[in-house]
Amino acid sequence: MLWKVMTRMKTEDMYVATIGFFDGVHRGHRFLLKQVCDVAHSRSMSSMAITFDRHPRQVLSSDYQPLLLTSLEEKVSLLGSCGMDRIEVVHFTLAMSQMPALEFMRKVLKESLGVSVLLMGYDHRFGHGGGSFHEYREWGEEVGIEVLLATELPGMSVSSSRIRKMIAIGDIEGANHLLGHPFVVEGEVVSGHRVGREIGFPTANVSASPGTILPHKGVYAVEAELPDGSMAGGMLCIGNRPTLQNGSDISVEAHLFDFDGDLYGKRIRLMPVARLRDERRFGSLGELQRQLKEDECEARRILTMPS
Repeated sequence: MLWKVMTRMKTEDMYVATIGFFDGVHRGHRFLLKQVCDVAHSRSMSSMAITFDRHPRQVLSSDYQPLLLTSLEEKVSLLGSCGMDRIEVVHFTLAMSQMPALEFMRKVLKESLGVSVLLMGYDHRFGHGGGSFHEYREWGEEVGIEVLLATELPGMSVSSSRIRKMIAIGDIEGANHLLGHPFVVEGEVVSGHRVGREIGFPTANVSASPGTILPHKGVYAVEAELPDGSMAGGMLCIGNRPTLQNGSDISVEAHLFDFDGDLYGKRIRLMPVARLRDERRFGSLGELQRQLKEDECEARRILTMPS
């Protein structure tokens, strides 16, 4: 039932923890996680983030296929960057969804994970039936877990669903502000149509991680993290390639400035910085080429790169 992902255990085996799906690990999540670390430090205990390997609604409704902000691997990496001593990924099942909150607290949080203190928001729910914060606190007393009320992030309304909506309409700058870190499109570079090379704009065609959301169709200034860890600026085009009659297939293509190398079969991370324009159909490859040159100038200006 439990999949242990990362542990930096101290000599103590008592944990201050919080639990959630944490899609995107945005500013609100990070504010909560810092409180977990602060409480753990003040009590000479270890900190723990508990999350799930899939969205609970996927288990409760087989028709629900969410497009998430982060893959599981990316989410665990982001949680790790928040200074947690231990990250635990729970395999979410139908049986678990039917487990009463009190039983979940006893069997999973207390007995399996050793949670001694649990931080949660006032309106947070877990376990079948859920309850009010005061009920969770009473159940915690029954099983030996102290339940504390976490403070909400002041002055900012942040949620994963709000950020997804922003990305879906192409508001990358707004999404990145709420995330507190760059949104990432990650995937393996695969073979493409090679038309970009013919017009002077070779592209890395990326097979994005399945189940993660893509920005709205269009062209973006982008920063790319290459397999060796180095960074490159460029342009990212997401869409149907209407000039090339790509049909309904969605392509994710990145043209990296001043880069000459072989990326086929390797994974890269693309971080859109700003939206340049909508995708549109051009009358010829020559018109497309002229527009791409204008896009490159604008992208270099945004990324403060020499042209």
